[in-house]
Amino acid sequence: MQITFREFDPFDLWIWVRFTTVPSQQERYYLEEVFNSWFFLGKLGGFNAENIQVQEVGVEISYLEYDQNTAENSMMALMHNMGEFEYEGIWGRCWFDLGTSDAIAIDILINSLQQLSKEYVTIEELIIGGENSDWPVDRNTRESSLAYNN
Repeated sequence: MQITFREFDPFDLWIWVRFTTVPSQQERYYLEEVFNSWFFLGKLGGFNAENIQVQEVGVEISYLEYDQNTAENSMMALMHNMGEFEYEGIWGRCWFDLGTSDAIAIDILINSLQQLSKEYVTIEELIIGGENSDWPVDRNTRESSLAYNN
C-alpha cells in the first residue's frame, strides 16, 4: 500500500483510498468499520500523545504505577466530526475534522489500514489530505452529510 501525504488541514481533512478493483459491499464494510472505530476512539480522546504513559515506560510495564493526575491534567485531544464514506469506481474517500487529536492518530490509522490491506481488502494507495482533481469536493453538501456531529 502506497501512502501519500498532500495538503494537511486537521480541521478539514479528506482521506482517500484507491483500491485495485471496485470494492464489494463486504470490502466496503471492512474499510468503513476501521474508519468508524478509529473515529470513535478519537472522539473519546484516545489519540492524546500528551498522555501515553504506558508507551513511555518501554517494554517493562509490570506493576506500572499509572499516574491518574497526569491523565486528568493533560489537554483534551478530541476528534470532532466525520463525514459519510463515499465511493466512485476504485476510489473511496471520507472527510474528517480531527479537532485537537494528535498526529499519533494518523499513524494508528495507517498501521490499521496496512493490516486490513494484507488480510481483507487490497488497498493500492492511501492519500492523506488534499483533493483529487478528477473527483471534486462539493463543500456545500459536506456539512449536510456529516455522519457524526458534536
